Amino acid sequence: MVFNFEVKFGCTVCSAKMAEMETLYKQTNKLTLEIQGLLNRLATSRGGDANDIENQIESNLQTIGTNCERLNILVNKEPAHRRQNSKMKVDQLIYDQRHLEAALRNYRQKQMLQKKEEQEREELLQRKFTANNGDTSIMIDHALQHNSSLHNASQGVDDLLGSGSSILTNLREQRITLKGVHKRILDIASTLGLSNTLIRLIDKRGTQDKWIVFGGIIVTCIIMFLVVKYLT
Repeated sequence: MVFNFEVKFGCTVCSAKMAEMETLYKQTNKLTLEIQGLLNRLATSRGGDANDIENQIESNLQTIGTNCERLNILVNKEPAHRRQNSKMKVDQLIYDQRHLEAALRNYRQKQMLQKKEEQEREELLQRKFTANNGDTSIMIDHALQHNSSLHNASQGVDDLLGSGSSILTNLREQRITLKGVHKRILDIASTLGLSNTLIRLIDKRGTQDKWIVFGGIIVTCIIMFLVVKYLT
């Protein structure tokens, strides 16, 4: 008996939550459609009617937000086989809410720009232009000063460009000079290298000649000694 009561009570609670969720979903979806119609009316309304419609849209959006929060709670208590489908429906309502809020913000921004343009146009139309009452002097001192400053600045830029051009020319000439010096240094180095080679060859040849002379003297002395010994 107790088990049957608990089962019946649980089923009753689930049915109540499902009914609440279904009712809340239909109410929220109806509010979404109603806001879409109000936005269409708001685009063509003016004055007090527009303000009333705008306030009504904002109130409905707040109600939708509250309903979506409640629906999210109920979705988490749904059975597993129904939860995904219910979650998709609630997510769609949340997406519609954000879309409608963005549409309302765009409308308000357009209204602010329009009011600003109308205010600037009214200020321009209400501005009074008076003729010169005997004072026909032209205030050109500021313009002349500005022109003089611009001329001085332009002259300074030209001077800087001239100085830069002169520096570049000097650098180019120095580069050519350095290239010539570098070439001369290479030539001198090459000449010095050849001279050192010749000096080494001469020294080597002198040493060889000295040993040849000494060898010839020794051989001659030996031959003379042998001739004197065996022929006399």
